[in-house]
Amino acid sequence: MAIEILIVDDNSDIRSILNEMIIDAGYKTRIAANYNQALTEIDKKMPDVAILDVKLDKGDNDGIELLTHIKSKDKDVPVIIITGHANIEMAVSSLKHGAFEFVEKPFDQTRLLNFITRAVENLNLKNQNKEYETKLFSSYELVGNSKNILAVKDQIDKISITESRVLINGPSGSGKELVARKIHKKSNRYNKPFVILNGALLDSNKYQLELFGEEKENGSISYGALEKANKGTLLIDQVSEIPLDIQSKILRVLIDQKFKRVNGSKDINVNIRLISSTSKDLNNLVKENKFREDLYHRLNVMPIELTSLSLRTEDIPLLIDYFKNKLADMNGVQVPNIDIKNDNLYTYEWPGNVRELRNLVERLTILSSNESKQKINKIIDDILMPSSQISDNKNILEQSFQSPLKEAREHFEKEYLTTQLKKHHGNISKTADFIGMERSALHRKLKSLGIKGIN
Repeated sequence: MAIEILIVDDNSDIRSILNEMIIDAGYKTRIAANYNQALTEIDKKMPDVAILDVKLDKGDNDGIELLTHIKSKDKDVPVIIITGHANIEMAVSSLKHGAFEFVEKPFDQTRLLNFITRAVENLNLKNQNKEYETKLFSSYELVGNSKNILAVKDQIDKISITESRVLINGPSGSGKELVARKIHKKSNRYNKPFVILNGALLDSNKYQLELFGEEKENGSISYGALEKANKGTLLIDQVSEIPLDIQSKILRVLIDQKFKRVNGSKDINVNIRLISSTSKDLNNLVKENKFREDLYHRLNVMPIELTSLSLRTEDIPLLIDYFKNKLADMNGVQVPNIDIKNDNLYTYEWPGNVRELRNLVERLTILSSNESKQKINKIIDDILMPSSQISDNKNILEQSFQSPLKEAREHFEKEYLTTQLKKHHGNISKTADFIGMERSALHRKLKSLGIKGIN
């Protein structure tokens, strides 16, 4: 697809010169002679690159206003500012607002064409990175044979073909976004936008703007996540963080399938599939009056629950094998010799869940691909068992020596059996065989010590 460049200048001679030069260079052009024409062209279809005169018919800085408008819609579009009224203040202002280059009139055509070429190269690089990241994320599979992951995979297959709203619950790093992307990819909306709005990163004032968009006094429009996701899927990540005053407005959108932009007067109709995710218990937040009950029930049509990695340790060998091969291929290095029998992999709590495990494997892949299994084991041990944990274990031992024999024995048995259960992925039979205990006796012991089965 040919690169399309928008030329905005109120001087017909300048427009003609720029148009001819750019077409000769192999690019397509669109032309606007004033502010309103430019606004119409931008809102009709975003250009790949824009060349804007600062001073048009509307005012002294309407080129800067157009620059701001473009950046509000797509921050990656390169904008070259040209002007016959240059000063340092204007140059600084344009660059501060995100201009790619600032050029004075009369301009050298060769120099300007070089700027355009660089802008196009910059755009192509960003688009390639976006495409790579999207493909990379989309290419990741939901790996695991635990009951939880098998259930989630089954839910994805069944839910994807519907239009039902989905609420994904799970701790940070457990794969909520991946599940949402898989639902979108398998749905009838797969070739439409997939937009993410992260509530945890926004304050109350910005949330409304990011969700609904804004109509500004100068006539320009900043599109929000709802419009960007039209006909596709909108993922509201950390939906628990939606301010209460915005919750009622989202509820209205879900009921009416329409909304008004901030400062707007007309209704905007949208057709979206809404997926929400959270690491908090929304039901508890409802009870605490921190989340609207009616919105909760609207969102929670199809719930999906992802458990923490520490509760599905049987997936760890599969995840390591998957990540090490994929990451080695991506980075063009040798697949690392990771010992999947390393006890620390299964006794570690994994507070960052699958994301933390992936980061560990990536680190080992890049830095230790040629190292021996023993050396890699040492690295794993150093990472997963920090000095604070060693200190904690020492304190536990010291406390045991200060306790009566019965208490010390019970404490040891609880720690020992919990560790063995994790090592054997919660399998009672394998744990019993390893420790030399009858299965029924182990069940009774676990019950007496208050140890719940580890999945």
